[in-house]
Amino acid sequence: MSLAARTEPLALAGGYRRAADFFELTKPRVTLMVLVTTFVGYYLAADAASLATLTATLIGTALASGGTLALNQYMERRSDALMERTRRRPLPDGRILPQEALFFGIVLAAAGIALLALAVNVLSACVTAAITVSYLLAYTPLKPRSAFCGIVGAVPGALPPVIGWAAARGELDLAAWVLFAILFLWQIPHTLAIAYIYREDFSRAGIRFLPIVEPDGRSTGRQIIAHSSALLAVSLMPTVIGLAGSIYFVAALLLGAGFLACGVRLALAPGAAAARRLLYASLIYLPAVLVAMAVDRIPL
Repeated sequence: MSLAARTEPLALAGGYRRAADFFELTKPRVTLMVLVTTFVGYYLAADAASLATLTATLIGTALASGGTLALNQYMERRSDALMERTRRRPLPDGRILPQEALFFGIVLAAAGIALLALAVNVLSACVTAAITVSYLLAYTPLKPRSAFCGIVGAVPGALPPVIGWAAARGELDLAAWVLFAILFLWQIPHTLAIAYIYREDFSRAGIRFLPIVEPDGRSTGRQIIAHSSALLAVSLMPTVIGLAGSIYFVAALLLGAGFLACGVRLALAPGAAAARRLLYASLIYLPAVLVAMAVDRIPL
């Protein structure tokens, strides 16, 4: 067997590994959640869905989301290297060079925003650009400086359904902001649960989520209860404004009450087990509420 024949499979394997590492930079699971919430926003807003517009919206959003998350990892590569849960990512592990990640992220984010502007509408592109800017220039730099970062980070995290709404209608009305509010309020308990579980890791990296700067858990518990209670109330608004029906109302009420109960349990008896229970509840709550809303949708 020739040397070229032996090295070809190794080159192919190396190329696949490199592609997988760049794909990992886009945080596929997070991007998938962004796409799901964007789709729900589009579906709820669209009177007559256009497959071409929906496809362009999802592709543009995926590119912008992946690029933004890659740039976030570029900015946080040093702190990621200090945390057990992130030190094996492509950048801290040395599998991708920082300048490669920077170029990759800029190209993806710019391509996604440009696609939305050209193939969908300017409003959806502006909302997407606002996510990128606020995530990279507000949330990311604030993480090592203030516990307020969790509130700031919830803003870009809550905007994907607004992208979908803007793509379908070309305007933003009360219903779009109700969707934003549901995701915003959901993210606070969700993020605090994650921060509580990994507080030693975050502390090692100097990230100042509330459970790290206030380890006795009292303020964390109050924030979880306050935002879960507000979420329970706001989640009923789609029925009140005529976006969804009574089936959704009952589902949101029951899911919200269960989510709040998990939050109260963590606040009263802080611990890793209670935090994981709240995290799992948050991962069940959001898709369940979105599915119920989509199933019980009332055309506007």
